[in-house]
Amino acid sequence: MKVLVSDPLSDVGVKIFEETPDIEVDVITDLTPEDLESIIGQYNALVIRSATKVTAEIVEAAHKLKVIGRAGIGLDNVDIPATSKKGIVVMNTPEGNIITAAEHTIAMIMALSRNIPQATASLKQGKWEKKKFQGWEVFDKTLGVIGIGRIGHLVAERAKGMKMKVVVYDPYIKPDSIEKLDLEPVSFDELLKRSDYITIHTPSTDETINMINKKTIARMKKGAMLINCARGGIVNEDDLYDALKSGQLAGGALDVFSSEPPGKIKLMTLPNFICTPHLGASTREAQEKVAKDVAEQIVDYLLYGSVRNAVNVPSISPELMTTLRPYAILAERIGSFQTQIVDSPILEIEVNYFGKITEYDVTPLTTSMLKGLLTPILKDEVNFVNAPLIATERGIKVVESKIKTAEDYSNLITIKVRTSAGRNVVSGTIFGNNLPRILRINNFYLEAIPEGHNLLINNLDTPGVIGSITSTLGSHAVNIGRMQVGEEKEKKQNVIFLATDASVSDEILEKLRGLENVFSIRRIEL
Repeated sequence: MKVLVSDPLSDVGVKIFEETPDIEVDVITDLTPEDLESIIGQYNALVIRSATKVTAEIVEAAHKLKVIGRAGIGLDNVDIPATSKKGIVVMNTPEGNIITAAEHTIAMIMALSRNIPQATASLKQGKWEKKKFQGWEVFDKTLGVIGIGRIGHLVAERAKGMKMKVVVYDPYIKPDSIEKLDLEPVSFDELLKRSDYITIHTPSTDETINMINKKTIARMKKGAMLINCARGGIVNEDDLYDALKSGQLAGGALDVFSSEPPGKIKLMTLPNFICTPHLGASTREAQEKVAKDVAEQIVDYLLYGSVRNAVNVPSISPELMTTLRPYAILAERIGSFQTQIVDSPILEIEVNYFGKITEYDVTPLTTSMLKGLLTPILKDEVNFVNAPLIATERGIKVVESKIKTAEDYSNLITIKVRTSAGRNVVSGTIFGNNLPRILRINNFYLEAIPEGHNLLINNLDTPGVIGSITSTLGSHAVNIGRMQVGEEKEKKQNVIFLATDASVSDEILEKLRGLENVFSIRRIEL
C-alpha cells in the first residue's frame, strides 16, 4: 500500500508509516495541483493538512485512492461529495488540537489586555513607554463565549481559573445543559451588552458568517474587546476596523481572516489591533498528536478496514455496506434537514425504522442521523465516531424503535425532532437500490430528492404564488433544477421543496419572504 504525504507532517506520523509492514510512504510537499493530479493515481492513501486542495479533478485522477486523512479538523479543502461518490473515505483528527486552540485564545486575551505585542515592538525600538502601554486586569471581568463546543468550553474553564465571570450564548444547546457546565446561558443580545471580552468559537456557516458586524458591534459594551480564533469571515473586518478606530471597541485580536493570508489590510495600521497568522493549532504537541492520530487511522483502515473519525462514511461492516449505506446516507440527510428547519435547541429525537431494514443492526443509521443533525452546527468537528457522544453532551435524548411492517413502502425511516418550540416530523425511503427520497415534511407529503442547494417554502395554496416565486428567482438569474410541492388541503397550504443550481443569497431570500402569501422560507443545504 502506498501513502502520499503532500503537506508537512510531524516526523511522529511519518515514522508510523515507515515502520508499518506493507506500507510505503512518500513525503512530497509543495506540489502544484497539476503535479498532484499527475501522481495521485499511484497512491492508496493521501495525508494532507490545509494546503493541499483535493478538488474533483484530483479525485477523478485518484484511481487507487481509498482514504484521505486530514491532520487536523477543517476539511474545507476537500471536495467531500466527489470523494463520497467515488467511495473514498475521508477522515480527520478532531481531538488533536482543541487544547492548543483554547490556550491560544487565552493568550490573545492576555496579550490584548496588557499590550504585549505593541510594548515588545516599542522596547525593541529602544523606547521605554510604560504609561502608553498601561493595560487592563482580566480579574472580575465578564467574558462572553459565543459557541460552547469543546474549544469554547475549555476557554470558559480557563477563564474561570483567572476569576473571570463567564456568560455563554449557544442557540443549539439547552440552557440547563450549559448550567450543568457551571456556566451562565444568556441570549445573544445580553452577551453583547454585558461582556468586557467576547470570544468566538463557532464553525463557519451561513448563520455565523458576518455575525459580528456594524450592527452587532454597536450593541456591545463600549470599550469591550473582541477575539476570534475560530474561523475567518465570522467577523466583518471592515466593521471591526471602524469600531476600533472610533473607540467603540478598545481592542481586537484575530487569528483568522476572511482571506488568508490577508495581506496589508486596514486593521494592520491600528495600534489597538493584534493578530497572528492562524496559529490556533500550531504547537509542537498538537502537530505531533494529529500526525500520530492520522497515521494510525490510515494504517488501521488500509490494513484492517477499521474506520475512525470518518466524515463521509459510517462504521458499517463490508458485508452490510451495500445494503445499509443508502439508508445511512438518507438518515444523515434527514438529520441535517431537521436541524436546518428548527430555531431552538433540540431536546429529543425519535427515530422510527419500518420494514425489512429492522432485521439489521440500525445503530450505524442512528449514528448517521446524529452526524447529519450536528454537522450544520459544528461542521467538521463532528463525525461518525463522536456524534453520539456530542449529542449526549448537549443533552439531546435519542429514542429508537423498530416496526417490522411498513404500510406503503418496503422500508421507511421517520425522524421526529422535539424542541421547546414544537415538533417536526420528516420521513424518507430509498427508491431503487440507492436513491434517497424525502416523503413527508410534517403534514405535507411529496417526493423530494435530498441533495444540493434547496429552498423550503411554506405558502398559501392559491394561484400565482408559485409563479411569483419562480419569476423572482429567474429575475435574479437563479436557475431552478427541480421542484416538488406538498399540499395540506384542509389548511390550504403548500410546502415547496425547490432545488437551485447555486446557493441563494440573503438578499434574494428577503425578496422571496416579502412576496404575498409566502409564510416562510429557509435555505437547506444537503
